[in-house]
Amino acid sequence: MPGLTLGDTIPNLEVETTHGVIKLHDYIDSWTILFSHPGDFTPVCTTELGKMAAYGPEFEKRGVKLLGLSCDDVLSHVEWIKDVEAHTPGCKVTYPIIADPNRKILHQLNMVEPDDKDGSGNTVPSRALHIVDPDKKIKLSFLYPASTGRNMDEVMRVLDSLQRAANHKIATPVNWKPGDPVVISPSVSNEEAKNMFPKGFKTVDLPSKKEYLRYTNVD
Repeated sequence: MPGLTLGDTIPNLEVETTHGVIKLHDYIDSWTILFSHPGDFTPVCTTELGKMAAYGPEFEKRGVKLLGLSCDDVLSHVEWIKDVEAHTPGCKVTYPIIADPNRKILHQLNMVEPDDKDGSGNTVPSRALHIVDPDKKIKLSFLYPASTGRNMDEVMRVLDSLQRAANHKIATPVNWKPGDPVVISPSVSNEEAKNMFPKGFKTVDLPSKKEYLRYTNVD
């Protein structure tokens, strides 16, 4: 589907939210997770907003802001938040939720569900999530159909991966999780790696004898 993708800059839209009118570039002054929902007072979305709020302290530790979007008005959002907080005891929805009753913003942010329609035949948001860096660029996108809820542990895992890769010339291998070794970028020579990674690194002995798979620790 045409629209925003990895590496693109989030447009500086002025949006109405549960926290008032904001401009996206003013709000996104740090790592930000921008996520959409098919609609207020819907079952999967209610569970997701609550879990996102429950993870709030972990996002704060990482300097990450949250920004939701749903295709209803602000008053509907405010009432819906009561259900969200009741369903996930102890959570507080302190992040803003964008109102998009005219369904314009979801198209501009590439968050459209290509197949599902609402009861009036209108397009609805997909269960989309963009991780945006402080330069306002999309670093990762999830795009789920409305029928499938997100895995918040995976959102946190990829966020940790992105932030480490932004600070070091590394990548994270398959099934990586915080605390596991990472791999050094092929653009880094062994001599450079000795200086960049004081904990040292291990080169895997492969049949090709090419020394491209090097593990190190950055935690």
